[in-house]
Amino acid sequence: MQTLDQLKPGESGTILAVGGQGALRRRLLEMGLTPGTRVMVQKMAPSGDPIELHIRGYQLTLRKEDAAQITLHSTHDQPHHHHHHIITRRFGGRS
Repeated sequence: MQTLDQLKPGESGTILAVGGQGALRRRLLEMGLTPGTRVMVQKMAPSGDPIELHIRGYQLTLRKEDAAQITLHSTHDQPHHHHHHIITRRFGGRS
């Protein structure tokens, strides 16, 4: 299983589960880090902490230890072909 803190800048994933205890987990969920949400790492500090994310159309800065509580779908489990298929269908009839 891959966690959010393991992504490199430019990489993205879909949230599978949010861990953490009590207030921490509630805070992560309130920030929009919910299962099924797509998240991309934009950049990270030179030390690797904190991490700047792009989620739901806005930027979010997260400590690496908090990002480690968020499990992502493996990219091998979630092929993105369906997304391209929708785009192809939408524009396919206009040529």
